Amino acid sequence: MRDFSWKYFTMTGDVESYLLYKEIDHQDIVEPEEQEDLIPDDMELSL
Repeated sequence: MRDFSWKYFTMTGDVESYLLYKEIDHQDIVEPEEQEDLIPDDMELSL
């Protein structure tokens, strides 16, 4: 989604797509630890 919003912005100059790009980029920087918590602790991982 991040790449799409940037590509759309560069093609159209749409400010809202740029703001979406920046919001997604900011969330990737601020919330990387929260994404690790998506797997429940009691779920076994097979290697």
